[in-house]
Amino acid sequence: MSSLEERRALAVVLAAGEGTRMKSALPKVLHRVAGRSMLAHVLASVEKSRIADVAVVIGPGRDDVRAEARRAWPQSQVFVQEQRRGTAHAVLAARDALASGCDDLLILFADTPLVTPETMQALRRALAEGATVAVLGFRPASPLGYGRLVQDSSGALLAIKEEKDASPAERAVDLCNAGLMALDGRRALELLTQIDDRNAKGEFYLTDVVKLARAAGLKASVVLGEESEVLGVNDRVQLAEAERIAQNRLRRAAMESGVTMIDPSSVYLCADAKIARDVTIEPHVWIGPKVEIGEGAVIHAFSHIESAKIGPGAHVGPFARLRPGADLGEGAKVGNFVEIKAAKIGPGAKVSHLTYLGDAEVGAEANIGAGTITCNYDGFLKYRTVIGEGAFIGSNSSLVAPVTVGAGAYVGSGSVVTKDVSADALAIARGRQVEKAGWARFFREKQSAKKAEK
Repeated sequence: MSSLEERRALAVVLAAGEGTRMKSALPKVLHRVAGRSMLAHVLASVEKSRIADVAVVIGPGRDDVRAEARRAWPQSQVFVQEQRRGTAHAVLAARDALASGCDDLLILFADTPLVTPETMQALRRALAEGATVAVLGFRPASPLGYGRLVQDSSGALLAIKEEKDASPAERAVDLCNAGLMALDGRRALELLTQIDDRNAKGEFYLTDVVKLARAAGLKASVVLGEESEVLGVNDRVQLAEAERIAQNRLRRAAMESGVTMIDPSSVYLCADAKIARDVTIEPHVWIGPKVEIGEGAVIHAFSHIESAKIGPGAHVGPFARLRPGADLGEGAKVGNFVEIKAAKIGPGAKVSHLTYLGDAEVGAEANIGAGTITCNYDGFLKYRTVIGEGAFIGSNSSLVAPVTVGAGAYVGSGSVVTKDVSADALAIARGRQVEKAGWARFFREKQSAKKAEK
């Protein structure tokens, strides 16, 4: 028996299904779970299981699936199954990749996104221990509708029986076929090319490989997986169930790594979130793709974050929105009803409430008053605002970009700033206040008289 590190492996990922039950213009395998396409989930698990080579089989005209495969695994080989004639036919669409030779061939499905790297390694381990075919099985709460894995007294796999073809005794078996399998790479093409289409559907079934291996005196074995990880997604209901399972995994992993969640079930995480220890996440927080949160930061309730970086000890929310390009320095504060987009907030700076900062840079320890906005877009182009260290922007100010407010400068409340402000200066850009004594009483009396006449 050789170790997995010594064995060359190829993963063939079948991604050619039309997914008609999804009722969507988007290919089934591109639907997202935890912010990542199902295809990308499978490829991420392949990478973590230390498999070096990948072939993805797509349907004709599916350049979008090809692009996603290359995005998720740039070195992947992509093959087209021109006609949909069964799972074995799909695997053989990648014949050139199979012919290049490998010790272990894993056959995976892009619409089964929750299979773990550990399970993929277990399938390979079965090959290393002498099996020619290793099939992933599971024991569902109800086996109704699943193919059954029939074993002999020693536990060796004898056959995969579809429910409609199974005898009453075989239907009583609770060990079911998950679909995924591994083949000895040196025998894979020989076995796959023997599969015929002599069946009711006229298709080439991958499950027939077990029968062929047994007929040749070769060993077939079963590797057990959890029902939750072998969920195949064929419709929106199953997509939602896959999301639920993925979210629970991500939350648990985060908490086990030192993250506090007040109400885990109300927190949404993307699969690529990077959250350091001692972060606290309050209820009803949405963390989208490409988010990094530094040690000790606090994400208050009802905040929405995507493609943003949050420094150590920073505070976000409640009811804050960090859009792509938001970058908060250590100890920075972004408070309630604040929106940040493509803006860098320096260490210790405070943007406490009711503010929009876009295409901006805020220096360390600066203070941005309530109601401040950067006017960064003229309907055609975006412009940048720079606020220096220690600057103080008074409430209800509008900074019309491009504009720079120097370090330590003050901007008076209610100002519309259209020109640069020097360091340590005071800028006031508002109309002069005028008071007319008694005007309000006169106005009320006049208008009341008019109303009475009517």
